Amino acid sequence: MKNSLRYFVQGLVITVPVAITVIMVYKIISWVGSLFNIFGTIVSRVIDPFIIIIFAALLIYMMGLLGSSIILRPMFNLFDHALEHTPFIKTIYSAIKDLISAFVGSKKRFNKPVLITINKENNIQQLGFITQEDLTELNLKKGTVAVYVPMSYSLSGNLLIVPVENVTPVDASSSEVMKFIVSGGVTELDED
Repeated sequence: MKNSLRYFVQGLVITVPVAITVIMVYKIISWVGSLFNIFGTIVSRVIDPFIIIIFAALLIYMMGLLGSSIILRPMFNLFDHALEHTPFIKTIYSAIKDLISAFVGSKKRFNKPVLITINKENNIQQLGFITQEDLTELNLKKGTVAVYVPMSYSLSGNLLIVPVENVTPVDASSSEVMKFIVSGGVTELDED
């Protein structure tokens, strides 16, 4: 069961960035094509949503299984390299790949939960995750860190640049903190 879950997560890391990139490029081409009436009307059929969900889950699992195999891994790496070096596509693909990898896979980035003080006067605080501790490449003031603050009931969030003195580490698992934030504080935290 543990291997099955690992293959599924690996499949997510491989499949989701490629799928979203393909969909976005297709949508852009379709939009441009519709402006010039190059592409005709595409008749779509209604397919049972459960079949699509089952097919997608199986495809993700198979991609994870194949991506983990020693024989096919170089092929996936070559494909990944090609996407990351193709103009325009690399911007979409890299951003989505990094985002997916931040949540799942071996390169999780949301692993340092913190409490940041937004307003010292009124003691208003917010939970988030440190994503970068060294911002010198951006020529930002020393003593600041990048903190991603997820929004409740959403997959979106904000990136805040916060002075280190306004950041307090949270002694809880990052998954519990993420669950707490996304649920709007409604979920109960596990005590272990």
